[in-house]
Amino acid sequence: MTRLILIFILIASPLFAVQPDEVLEDPVLEQRARDLSTGLRCLVCRNESIDESNAELARDLRLLLRERLVAGDTDKEAVEFIVDRYGEYVLLKPTVTGSNLMLWLAGPIMLLIAAAMGWNFLRNRSQAAGVEGKDSLSEAEKERLRQILDD
Repeated sequence: MTRLILIFILIASPLFAVQPDEVLEDPVLEQRARDLSTGLRCLVCRNESIDESNAELARDLRLLLRERLVAGDTDKEAVEFIVDRYGEYVLLKPTVTGSNLMLWLAGPIMLLIAAAMGWNFLRNRSQAAGVEGKDSLSEAEKERLRQILDD
């Protein structure tokens, strides 16, 4: 029973793909690298961070990040170096500036437009129903309609 529980714990826990030969000797730098790598996307695995991915490209990105930190880059400089090289897609949480701002706002704007169109449709529909409910036929037209239906 304890083995089964241990297996479930191992399966449920996040496993990191960082290899022992990648780990930096300085624990502070290694922790910075781990913190930064959780925010960088593996370009092969899509929605996995490079810290979780076993892909070769993810390994290369982890090594590149550690090289930049060892070279003395700040966290921001190291991430900017990788973003400059691979594009903003490498960020798991993209920035909300420039063209990305338009993408972030497109969804809510489209929702507001759809809500306005729906409200306008329902308002026009209720007004049209009110017009149809009134007597719109003259007495002569009603008489002619009765004659047609009786035949």
